[in-house]
Amino acid sequence: MRRLVAAAATVMIFAAITPGMAQQPAGRSQLLTTMPAGKTVNNYYKQSVYDPQKNKIGSVEDVLIGDDGRVMALIIGVGGFLGAGEKDVAVPFSAIHAEMKDGSWYLTLDTTKDALKSAPGYTFDKTKTTWVPAS
Repeated sequence: MRRLVAAAATVMIFAAITPGMAQQPAGRSQLLTTMPAGKTVNNYYKQSVYDPQKNKIGSVEDVLIGDDGRVMALIIGVGGFLGAGEKDVAVPFSAIHAEMKDGSWYLTLDTTKDALKSAPGYTFDKTKTTWVPAS
């Protein structure tokens, strides 16, 4: 009889503890079971940017993501030679058009290289981990 009471008590204690153990901690990330539609950041980051006539006008140096998770802007490096003398400018993400042309991926921006060169420049502040106006 003692064994039966001890076994019943063990089962009751285990039953009381188990539901709490089975619950996932609050705030735990969810995993996707299917891939959502969209483009990878690799289609933009470090890619060349062209004007509508397919002339290279710069390259994407950074992708700025808002607090809501949406891509807000691209930092475009323009001018210079092999990175020396290059100026970084910000353009709204909505201004970039990504398309396949002649079997190649193109990022186009409806502007000129000279217009980008005359736009306000930015530099990356490593201590603030953000882009700030160039001085």
